[in-house]
Amino acid sequence: MATVELRFSALPEHVRTARLVAAAVARRAGVDEAVLDEVRLAVGEACSRAVGLHESHDISDPVRVLLIEDEKKFSIEVGDGVTGSSGTPGARGAGEAEGVAEGDAEGEDEMGLAVISGLVDDVEVTSGEAGGMIRMSWPTTTAAVLP
Repeated sequence: MATVELRFSALPEHVRTARLVAAAVARRAGVDEAVLDEVRLAVGEACSRAVGLHESHDISDPVRVLLIEDEKKFSIEVGDGVTGSSGTPGARGAGEAEGVAEGDAEGEDEMGLAVISGLVDDVEVTSGEAGGMIRMSWPTTTAAVLP
């Protein structure tokens, strides 16, 4: 099992780099070429969501992306630094005030998760003490040949 870890400052301009790295590692892991665009789009949505959560919760920690190559599947975990239940859609952290801006952010969050769910068959969204996590996985070909 090989793992690539990527950490980047929560800035929108770094999302493109995460997409490119994820596609390259997915290709190397043996993910079907026809699925690489879905990988790229799903990682872009997950990383954009994490960047938005970092900005809205004033978190300075980097966004974490793990690219995990197993024997029969390729997984990507995108972690944000939002602890507790506030990283999950529809939930609010203690003391957060409701308002138009907060409602807009929540709607964008839910839209991003809907896009990811439409792109990836195997997706899991969790939240805990270490922050929120989106885990996505795709099957790999067993006879992937590396150039």
